Amino acid sequence: MKKFLISFLLCLVSQTPLAMNHGGMLMDENGMIMNANSDQLPRDCPKISENIDITVHAGQQYAEKFTGKMFAFDTQEWQVKPCAKLNITFINDDQIRHQFMIHGLPGYLYPDGMFHLELNGTGQLQASLIVPSQKKTYLVHCELPQHMEKGMKAQLKVDGGDGDLPSIPGITAPINADLYATDWSRLAYATVVLSALFAIITVLIIIINAQKLIAFSLRFKAKLTAKKQP
Repeated sequence: MKKFLISFLLCLVSQTPLAMNHGGMLMDENGMIMNANSDQLPRDCPKISENIDITVHAGQQYAEKFTGKMFAFDTQEWQVKPCAKLNITFINDDQIRHQFMIHGLPGYLYPDGMFHLELNGTGQLQASLIVPSQKKTYLVHCELPQHMEKGMKAQLKVDGGDGDLPSIPGITAPINADLYATDWSRLAYATVVLSALFAIITVLIIIINAQKLIAFSLRFKAKLTAKKQP
């Protein structure tokens, strides 16, 4: 009996749950979905206006086109109709954790006004939400420390939105722009002057050698011509 109980307990401990569902949160070892909504209409929506499939990639490679950024989504803005149903496929192309979060949604339908997809590494998740009819611009970002500041930020516009959010890469200017100032010390000045002199000398050497090469070619051609003459 004792051996049976020990074996039973070990069996329970060794079992990894496929997924846990706690209220509006569904999670497993790969990631998490919070506040997904595929059928509950917002109070101001008589029906779903359109079904839109949106695929969002997240990763370092999508930040390469933005100076000074480290992370980004592959798209920085989405335009949808009021009361649209969005079927989001979130793909993480990095080995590190990333999130896709929408803020400002109605709290009676989305706890804390949030829709949340999260992947602990490379992979993908799918979930849906229905936006209200209000003309509004919603913040989309990754809430992990410094990920939004390093570029993982976008905006979702319903019915054209109510303006642009600040610091959206490639769309709006940053609130606090990164500065890449040069320390103009004596060493820096000397480096610039020496580099300029080196460039000038290099160009002169090329010009002089080119002239010599041209003169040599002309003399060689003249000798060949003279030998061919009777």
